[in-house]
Amino acid sequence: MQAGKPILYSYFRSSCSWRVRIALALKSIDYETIPVNLIKDGGQQFSEEFQALNPMKQVPALKIDGITICQSLAIIEYLEETRPTPRLLPRDPKKRASVRMISNLIAGGIQPLQNLSVLKEVGQEKQLAWAQKTISSGFNALEQILQSTAGKYCVGDEVSMADLCLVPQVANAERFKVDLTLYPTISHINKSLLALEAFQVSHPSRQPDTPPELRA
Repeated sequence: MQAGKPILYSYFRSSCSWRVRIALALKSIDYETIPVNLIKDGGQQFSEEFQALNPMKQVPALKIDGITICQSLAIIEYLEETRPTPRLLPRDPKKRASVRMISNLIAGGIQPLQNLSVLKEVGQEKQLAWAQKTISSGFNALEQILQSTAGKYCVGDEVSMADLCLVPQVANAERFKVDLTLYPTISHINKSLLALEAFQVSHPSRQPDTPPELRA
């Protein structure tokens, strides 16, 4: 392993890991991936070794510059502050507030309600309905907000941290069979973003730990 190369502890299907992979790709940061399988062996995130890295027992975790950072938005903000090109937070304070608002809406108000640990608690037979309800409820709000902030992407015409949150969340919505025709703005932005290389190389279908049957 190359000395000093950042190490990302990631799971191919984790939307929070995907956000960070997009940021690393956009900023052309070379890194190593250490896969943490959230399902295998009862969940590798519960191992003592990983818990020492992240006491919350969640991915992603990024080892970089001699520190370990957990929580995807904190990681992205750190990358932004230390490697500012290309910019993922607009210079304009109002636009920056919009980017953070959308990012937090997804990362705090939608994704945690339908992640693996919550779905386990909900129980097998109610999982689909629960995920659809929580995502739809969040997307109803998000669609409305984006109608006033969006240009080509979530906030104006530059890719921002908000877009890094949007694409993985739309992928989750598709996985849980949410009707996306109800969300034209979300769908349109998602389509534009998926055409960009950074979003393609970081895609769950193209990770070192992607199972063969899910590879693109």
